[in-house]
Amino acid sequence: MSRATVVVHADAHLLAQAVAARLLVRILDAQAERGLAAVVLTGGRVATEVYRALRDSPARDAVDWGHVDFWWGDERFLPAGDAGRNETQAREALLSALPLDADRVHPMPAADGPDGPDPEAGAARYAEALAAATRPGTARLPHFDVLLLGIGQDGHVASVFPEHPAAYDNRLVTAVRGAPKPPPVRITLTLPAINTAEEVWLTAAGTDKAGAVGMALAGAGPVQLPAAGVHGVDQTLWLLDRSAASEVPPRFRSLR
Repeated sequence: MSRATVVVHADAHLLAQAVAARLLVRILDAQAERGLAAVVLTGGRVATEVYRALRDSPARDAVDWGHVDFWWGDERFLPAGDAGRNETQAREALLSALPLDADRVHPMPAADGPDGPDPEAGAARYAEALAAATRPGTARLPHFDVLLLGIGQDGHVASVFPEHPAAYDNRLVTAVRGAPKPPPVRITLTLPAINTAEEVWLTAAGTDKAGAVGMALAGAGPVQLPAAGVHGVDQTLWLLDRSAASEVPPRFRSLR
């Protein structure tokens, strides 16, 4: 398990620009090492700004986008194309502008997909897709170079909410019913799946996130505050603006 590193930027705009630049470098490094890269996407306002900054970066064409796999950490169980889906937001902000291999883009099932309005079947289908992308004889998940996460005011990550059944779930992908924020039905990677990523990056901006960020870094329990239970295999990065970092414990050195 990696130790957390906190990096602080002056404001939300500079945070998004810096995360986009960091992500480009990480994808290039992965491709130089393995010939391909795998990124797990998230939703939320900071993520959308990161995707737009990446789309607009003059350095984006250095990446071989046909050899990047895109997965999702969670999804709102809504019809395909719904504006509330993380997939829809990512496609509009970034993916539609890139020369991707469509077979390497792996959205989570939609409510009008082959399993219909059954999120448990959708979660099982996504687990099967993940397993199919692994090499023979390896684990049930592919290699994730970077897994992006936001953090909610309540400390949730992906769609793993405090004290909710998904916080106790040891399966890799699970359905969520009765989520405390709309929509109530979702599909999510669980903490055991998230924590297989080589690097996990948690991004947050704004004073409304400061309390959750501070409690997570202070060592809260992962069921009570799921963000506290997240860690990458090699690196765990907390990428924050100054407002979100205002309650970070003193022992974490911030780069400004």
